Amino acid sequence: MSSPVELNEKEASSASASSSADVTIPNATASKSTHVPRSSYASATRPNTASSTFSDPFASPESSRPPSIRPPLSPSSSHISFPQGLGLGGATNHVPRSVLNSSASRDSNLLGSPTAFGFSSARSSAARMSSATNSNSVYGVVPNSVSVLRHKAPRMKSHMLKEGEEVPKPWTEKKNPRAAISYWMVWFVFFLGVGGGAFQCYVQYKGVRIDKQPLCMVLDEQFDNPDKVFGEGGTFYREVSMDGFGNGQFEMTTASQNNSFVKDGKLYIVPTLTSDNIGSNAVFDQTVYNITECTFNETRPDNGFVLRQGERVFDVDGYVKACSRVSNATSGVVINPVQSARLSTIKSASIRYGRVEVRAKLPHGDWLWPAIWMLPKDNKYGVWPMSGEIDIMESRGNGLGYTAHGSNYVQGSLHWGPAPTLNGNPKTYSWWSNKRESFADKFHTYTLEWTDKWLRISVDSRLHTLLDLRFNKPFFDRGDFPPIISNGSSLVPLPNPWADGSNATPFDQDFYLILNVAVGGTNGWFPEAQGDKPWLDAAANPAHDFIKAIDKWYPTWSPTVEDRAMVVDYVKMWKHC
Repeated sequence: MSSPVELNEKEASSASASSSADVTIPNATASKSTHVPRSSYASATRPNTASSTFSDPFASPESSRPPSIRPPLSPSSSHISFPQGLGLGGATNHVPRSVLNSSASRDSNLLGSPTAFGFSSARSSAARMSSATNSNSVYGVVPNSVSVLRHKAPRMKSHMLKEGEEVPKPWTEKKNPRAAISYWMVWFVFFLGVGGGAFQCYVQYKGVRIDKQPLCMVLDEQFDNPDKVFGEGGTFYREVSMDGFGNGQFEMTTASQNNSFVKDGKLYIVPTLTSDNIGSNAVFDQTVYNITECTFNETRPDNGFVLRQGERVFDVDGYVKACSRVSNATSGVVINPVQSARLSTIKSASIRYGRVEVRAKLPHGDWLWPAIWMLPKDNKYGVWPMSGEIDIMESRGNGLGYTAHGSNYVQGSLHWGPAPTLNGNPKTYSWWSNKRESFADKFHTYTLEWTDKWLRISVDSRLHTLLDLRFNKPFFDRGDFPPIISNGSSLVPLPNPWADGSNATPFDQDFYLILNVAVGGTNGWFPEAQGDKPWLDAAANPAHDFIKAIDKWYPTWSPTVEDRAMVVDYVKMWKHC
């Protein structure tokens, strides 16, 4: 706030006569001087010239604003007094003339040139405000107790070395031997790892077994001509049977176009319900079903004849079981509840050592059992499994959540053993899996490479190996079989059926190819208590229990043929020339 400006008595007495006279003040409105008595001037009130500046620092002063009045300073005066409102402590303050002159000179630089009214009004309000606050002056005079309002930035930290302090030069110091050892050890381990990895890659590359024997193609079926696939002289032979093929399978295999056909250059093997043909009641009770075109006589060894008590006789019991069934609700016997197909090259192509390729898409559906596999053509070493079996691919149609390897798993294996009750399969099987994709979602290529030294089964690439086996020792030694077995009436030493063979025996004879889609079974392929399995393998009539639970598993079978079937794109077979 502004306060009256008064001159004390001491200053008034020391002033000259001319200075003690009336003060002449320019008239802002009339452009002429006005004489004001000293006494009146002393009691005059200074206008508040700073109010507009602080309300709007960028506004120009208004023309009607009264001018500031600054008293003339006596040249002879060495001090000037301020009223108590301008000083601190409520008393009149005395400022030496030297301080006044230096302050006035500094403020004149900030506020402009002095005029009759104080300072030039050409400067902006912001400049006057800045000078009013930063120059520590009041109307050109510096109070002796006014504090500085300017905030100074903190001084930067000095990075100069202290006097007498030396610049560190670690490169001139002697290195710590342990630090040097640690440094070089890191590089040694690094190059050791790189070199070891390169050496391992080279060894693995050189160790990959490649069949270098020349190959001659014996079968190239692209399914371009449906008339050459089935029938007399066709590529595939339809096996027709109801006996479960030694695994207790629930389907019957037929020669019907409903279960196997060629369409748009692809082969389809489709499972269907038997009740769709003969009705549900016939499946469960009082129906005699004789399968059409039963192939028992053609697919069994020696055309269905067996030796009994040293005499060669026709196996009637086997024929009835394979070709006929009678349903009975009282006993729980049902006609095979599913119909499917089993196709083989037994009459068209077989190989001993060579290569097989099958490109196929597997079926969706619980308890479906698709397979691509091979059996010996002549059973040179005896009945199964003494003459061996090669499974190029086996899978399950159950979904990815099935806990016993569902449709995202494919398995390759060998079956072999010196007796029907002894099977060395657990020692020669493996699988490949996809984590989030079913092998029923798209086509994959299943490959068998087979020589007299080794056998390899893979899917899509040699890197995706289902089974990789060297024939580096006899299979009889590989099996760790017991030395004594029971022949039904007594204990006898276990004979070695491959004693006169090589390390590859029994896989040193001609094998033919089989494609089929089975359903269920009692041989353990579908483990007990896995995936809400609706039957027990040891039950009296597991097929009956299976079909009674149709509401649980049939909805998982796709209604479209393309997804329910195993679809085959092509089949190729080569043998060593």
